[in-house]
Amino acid sequence: TNCNGYAPHPKMSAPTSAAPPARFLVLFDFDETIIGENSDHAAVRTLPDQQLPAWLRNSYREGHYNEHTQKILAYMADQGVSKESIRSAVEKIPPAPGLLNLFQFLRSHQHDFELVVVSDANTYFIETWLQHAGVRELFRKIFTNPASFDASGRLVLLPFHSHSCPRCPDNMCKQTILREYVRGRQKERGGVPFQRVFYVGDGANDVCPTQALGPQDTAFPRRDFPMHQLLLDMQQSANFKANMVPWVSGEDIVESLRKILGER
Repeated sequence: TNCNGYAPHPKMSAPTSAAPPARFLVLFDFDETIIGENSDHAAVRTLPDQQLPAWLRNSYREGHYNEHTQKILAYMADQGVSKESIRSAVEKIPPAPGLLNLFQFLRSHQHDFELVVVSDANTYFIETWLQHAGVRELFRKIFTNPASFDASGRLVLLPFHSHSCPRCPDNMCKQTILREYVRGRQKERGGVPFQRVFYVGDGANDVCPTQALGPQDTAFPRRDFPMHQLLLDMQQSANFKANMVPWVSGEDIVESLRKILGER
């Protein structure tokens, strides 16, 4: 019988080969969390001058990062930057310290962890980098802004969604994504919730999703990055219920997850 004391009908029982659903959900930001820098900066280095003109740099408006990136990509296309050079610039971005070790650990515990990316970057940069690093298949889902090359060879970026959160940029509220995903997965898993949820990030927009975490869950902010500073301020408030483990290297996260799994 299952935990509700309900015995499945013999014909309905899952084949014995079906693994039980993963106990833990790990959500990752991408820029400066999985990779060691901001992917947009790497792309900008493909420009003939390796930098943006001042008028474009100064056109950035707080909370309108997606819109600003769309302008940058259009400018790059006008400057003749090719798809190949963008791809190779993205593939060359180094991982954040120890992240590949963390992925190796998660690969060896695939039955325990379900992995998702939640990022304000874009599908092209993220898919390209993860494929190149050989870790794409570890992730069940990537939530990010859609981007693809149009007929003229320009990388066109769209906003991910619209939402009503006053704290987040127009195109993405990571807390909305996290809540909807957890709810949807619980249904798909036959009502079985994740035992714990982990959120790995670095930036100010990684704070909002941590508000949805409970006392069993853990936020992993990159040490001394904006997310860490903001969470330190918030720990005083009743809004933040999760555990917090700052990380400098992916090894710090591995150590924390080993403890949770009861490994030494």
